[in-house]
Amino acid sequence: MGEPHTISWVFMWHSVMKKIINLCLSNLLSLLTTSHSSSADISPSPSAESSGLLSLPWEILTHIVSYLPVHFVVNVLPKVCHALSNVGQDRTSWQLRAQRLVGLRAAFPVGPREDFDWPGACLQMEQLITCWSGEVEHVARQNQEDEERREQAMPQDGEPGVGGQDDGGEGQVEWQVFIANEGRDAVLNHQEDLPDHRNLGNGQHVEARSPSPPPALECITLPTGHIAHVNSVLLLGGEGKVCATASRDWNVKLWDLELGSLLQTMGRQGDFSSHRGWVWCLASQGPLLASGGFDSTVRLWDLQAGGADRALIRTGAAVLCLSCQPDMLLAGTFDKRVSMYDTRAAAPLVKSIRMHSNAVMCLCADDKYIISGSKDCTVAVYDRRAGKGLKRLRLSSYLLSMSYSGCEVWAGDNGGMLHSFSMQAGTLKPVSQFDVGHTALITGIHRSPGSLYTCSSDCTVKVREFFVTLSCWNFLSVEAGVLAIASGDVRVQVWRPRK
Repeated sequence: MGEPHTISWVFMWHSVMKKIINLCLSNLLSLLTTSHSSSADISPSPSAESSGLLSLPWEILTHIVSYLPVHFVVNVLPKVCHALSNVGQDRTSWQLRAQRLVGLRAAFPVGPREDFDWPGACLQMEQLITCWSGEVEHVARQNQEDEERREQAMPQDGEPGVGGQDDGGEGQVEWQVFIANEGRDAVLNHQEDLPDHRNLGNGQHVEARSPSPPPALECITLPTGHIAHVNSVLLLGGEGKVCATASRDWNVKLWDLELGSLLQTMGRQGDFSSHRGWVWCLASQGPLLASGGFDSTVRLWDLQAGGADRALIRTGAAVLCLSCQPDMLLAGTFDKRVSMYDTRAAAPLVKSIRMHSNAVMCLCADDKYIISGSKDCTVAVYDRRAGKGLKRLRLSSYLLSMSYSGCEVWAGDNGGMLHSFSMQAGTLKPVSQFDVGHTALITGIHRSPGSLYTCSSDCTVKVREFFVTLSCWNFLSVEAGVLAIASGDVRVQVWRPRK
């Protein structure tokens, strides 16, 4: 008898709290809509503060506000009154929101918590959940409808099917999702359960169903512009509207993602290709686009001048990774070196350092440090200002991809594992190692405070909690909510917010 009564009380308490929160949110939204926005804070009257929503205890008020979207808390509440502005500055409430979005099974953030951008991280997580959960549900519904059509088209009484073929073909995309229920429930707007319109009162089953709303994301595949595998893809311009691709057909191409069309193939006048060998990596800084290849060169392209050839740098070995900084171009090469170049100088080589005993597979940098990973299973830190190496860590595997964000370094290795490091005052420390579901090389990674994208040679892409099975091999690029991936052949696929 005790257990059923306990369950009933839990459901009753949940229902009461839900009604209280909905009522308070309605009052809050009413307060916001009746307030006039201005550059200065508008404070409510003393009577309103003493008897209205703002008279609630601080803990309850922050809990209620935590059900509002992040952009609303950051951009709208400060314009209403000083008290609501303080809600957006409460660090503890942001931490609780982030934990609810991530779920209880994961610690967040993995790295240092000092000076962490909690509002920015929560905003990115909400955007990811909203976009990608809707995409997964959309594809799942499409798959269900396709399965129902296949069942209806199945031969009856042993009759052969038309053409003798099934609908499953090469390149079919499958989706699975692993997402914290706490985070999803906190963001998605769930409606009350509606009756199934296929089941009418007389028990008749009707196959027609109402159309579902379009997903938040759309996927486009760029036209086949390359004749060999695409090794790298890079979004340019800060808005996700232009994309560069590098291929084993020796060419670098520029694409207009708004039109889904080819802008141009990079190359000097009279050249039949962008490079004289496989083009392996790309990097950019402002209007400068750099491409590195197996022809032991880095070529610089001026995007402001219509993609004109700006310079040719001979590296002496195949270029495996690049990083563009405002004052320096960095190249990791097969001959175990990291080289620094001044792209404005006639003799661009500034310095070449050798901190590894095998090929440099990945690197990242800022204005103080260079972090590189090598096939010798080491990670090295170089101090640019002091001109010396600071740290060299040995791992049990070697790194192929790396992302440097704030005080965190994230990297993927040749065994499908994800590594995180803290980077503070030139000290690189291992923090955690994750099995995110990849079974082969992690070939691309993008990390920001509230998002994590990885791709692997096992033909999968992971978008935070979402596990998306795609045809992807080499690389990914993320910018302004747009995801571009090199699909392991001549194709490039782009996921972007639907207009």
